[in-house]
Amino acid sequence: MFKITITGASGFVGQNLVPYLKDKNYSVKTLSVRDDSWRSQDVMDTDVFIHLAGKAHDTANTASAAEYFKVNRDLTIQLFDLFLTSNAKDFFYFSSVKAVADTVEGVLVEDVVPQPLTPYGQSKNEAEQYLLQAQLPEGKRVFIIRPCMIHGPGNKGNLNLLYKVVEKGIPWPLASFENHRSFLSIANLCYLVEEMMKQQTLASGVYNFSDDKALSTNELVRLIAETASKKPKLWYISKGFMQGIASIGDKIKLPLNSERLKKLTENYVVSNQKIKNALQICRLP
Repeated sequence: MFKITITGASGFVGQNLVPYLKDKNYSVKTLSVRDDSWRSQDVMDTDVFIHLAGKAHDTANTASAAEYFKVNRDLTIQLFDLFLTSNAKDFFYFSSVKAVADTVEGVLVEDVVPQPLTPYGQSKNEAEQYLLQAQLPEGKRVFIIRPCMIHGPGNKGNLNLLYKVVEKGIPWPLASFENHRSFLSIANLCYLVEEMMKQQTLASGVYNFSDDKALSTNELVRLIAETASKKPKLWYISKGFMQGIASIGDKIKLPLNSERLKKLTENYVVSNQKIKNALQICRLP
């Protein structure tokens, strides 16, 4: 039986991944890294480290840059160095597609030249670089996972906000922004992590995680409306006007600001072909 140690278990991904793995009869131990007490815990006798803990992207832009680097880069390096001296064979680092690209032209693949523009993305990228340059002892593997926007039960992000807007029958005012973007269901994330652990011949490296099909936000609004038994209300208001509202939202606290507008309306298509080829999967479940 695999023994798995997971950081960040109280977060959205952790709350789904921990019970998923326990249901599959893995031995799962959670490791809190909120303070330095984790250093005194015995985690040498584990087979797999899954490092989920991190400082999430703050759409309100209130977090300091130093905070991102302390959590996303420095903590990752400390845990990875511990992994190198432990009995564990695999280290999963949950990075982000934002570690390499804030905007995407075409389709994002793993070997793109990194150009992160925010402290969040830069801190994730610097952690990735450390892991990629490390000399791995024989028998150890490191997997850098770059998920795109994750959806599923318990998600408190922008998708949850969108769901509430549509469910309440509030018109969607951004229908003029026609876009395509990739999403990742929490079920597919859990499935891929388990398949990677089981596949002993899988090579170390960077792997994008996304669902098979990209959706436009307008399609998403229609799907949510259908699920909530509502009539979709799509308002085609001029882009310039909505960008003006968002810039006001940057100065005073409005539900819509420039960062949120970008996240909800940009094109961001992510390829999952590398991980599917590596695991010999045609379609994700």
